[in-house]
Amino acid sequence: MEKNDKIYVAGHLGLVGSSLIRKLTKLGYSNLITKSRSELNLTNQQAVNNFFAQEKPDYIFLAAAKVGGIVANQTLPAEFIYQNLMIEANIIHAAYSYNVKKTIFLGSSCIYPRLAPQPIKEINLLTSPLEKTNEAYAIAKIAGIKLCENYHKQYGFKYIAAMPTNLYGPNDNFNLEGSHVLPAMIRKFDDAKINNQSNVTLWGSGSVYREFLHVDDLATALIFLMNSNQDNGLINIGTGEDLTIRELAEKIKKVVAFNGEIIWDQTKPDGTPRKLLDIEFITGLGWKPQIQLENGLRETYDWYLKAKEKNNTRQ
Repeated sequence: MEKNDKIYVAGHLGLVGSSLIRKLTKLGYSNLITKSRSELNLTNQQAVNNFFAQEKPDYIFLAAAKVGGIVANQTLPAEFIYQNLMIEANIIHAAYSYNVKKTIFLGSSCIYPRLAPQPIKEINLLTSPLEKTNEAYAIAKIAGIKLCENYHKQYGFKYIAAMPTNLYGPNDNFNLEGSHVLPAMIRKFDDAKINNQSNVTLWGSGSVYREFLHVDDLATALIFLMNSNQDNGLINIGTGEDLTIRELAEKIKKVVAFNGEIIWDQTKPDGTPRKLLDIEFITGLGWKPQIQLENGLRETYDWYLKAKEKNNTRQ
């Protein structure tokens, strides 16, 4: 990418998109294109085509998506599969039609089988059944990967399907109805601390393993891949390390300084037992994560407190 190339960041207000905007701006990329959901409905094919005809972006980071944790995925499966299918189909087809130089499509590690060999390699895709709790979202993202793959096969479409592990960081969603596990824990422990609660109840057994990547590390990886010679394929992005949800809870409890007890509600689902990504391919290209989990948790909690204070001030 040249500094003055037109770069479209789809989903620029979300966790990944906002980090990309910060990183690209810091690196001197000045011709960034953004549209909010109210300005451009990405599920509307004609609206997307009109946007591409007018803007003609050179590069695309497709970070726009309908996302959420176990509760959201189980409650709104139709919305998860429909919205994600429409967004990716509209943008990928338009990117091909309007000769975009390269597109990065963002997926998730949940595309891989529930019981995939650990650590999970890119070749493990579609080798056995998915995790049921987020199957609708996973199928939509797999369809996006295959869309890119076949547009490359038939038309020479240049793309990277980037599959990050669980993400966290500034601008995450801390709403308990739709958030992922890490921001939900931060919110629960902070609320409990403020309300002088003696305990916090968390879902599942706490025994499943998860890997967590700071979103700023992901943004660095995505820009690295966009500027690389790779012009097709599925690439995992993670840290290469994981921990149990119970261990994560103890770390967040310490960062928040909550002194009460953790109660594990084992009537609630755990999700996939483990999904550690094999990151040998991207590290072989020359990228490595830089942000340690403990440092990232402190930074994220500080951001949450500032955002909460700002919202209270507005009220």
